[in-house]
Amino acid sequence: MTQQRDGDNSDQLGIDLAALGRQLRVLRRRQGRTVQALSAESGVSFGLISQLERGLGNPSFSALHRLAKCLSVPLSLLLAGEQDAAVVRRNERGQLPIAVEEPAEQQVVRELLTPRSSALLQFIRSTLPVGFTNQNRPYRHLGTECVTVEAGRLLVVHNDTEVELEPGDSMTYGCSTPHWWANAHDNVTIVLGAVTPFEA
Repeated sequence: MTQQRDGDNSDQLGIDLAALGRQLRVLRRRQGRTVQALSAESGVSFGLISQLERGLGNPSFSALHRLAKCLSVPLSLLLAGEQDAAVVRRNERGQLPIAVEEPAEQQVVRELLTPRSSALLQFIRSTLPVGFTNQNRPYRHLGTECVTVEAGRLLVVHNDTEVELEPGDSMTYGCSTPHWWANAHDNVTIVLGAVTPFEA
């Protein structure tokens, strides 16, 4: 009985290591990094990274933490391996915090349409109240974003580019460039936005 349990644990370890290795390889390649570059930047040996990507090795927590930090992803994402399909029901959507101390026109309702555990992609439905603008506090963060207006009109200012989007219009841009939104409608504006942590 004990031998069978040990065997099961060993099999699961192999499966988990293989999933970790595939996840590491996907994240590294998406960022256009070689194993050698990742090794140099993270301080984790070339040999260990190479082993991990082949589903081998016995990485320390410290090594995994350094790899995740270098790749700018949560350690939990690296350990999660390949993700199964996930369903978020309408009544189960997460909601990002609302700045209740702000005036009513600045209180944007942001519903998370992807699972909270997803770090490679966030899909957010934002409801902008009449008069909303964050011109004085532009967004700036790592990643690429695509927004589509579901209802109303959205003014997007990205560096020196100023675009007004109407229902059905979309815009994609790099998020490391300062950008801001404004509700350009006399009613609420609803925006669907997909964000990844990678620059286009």
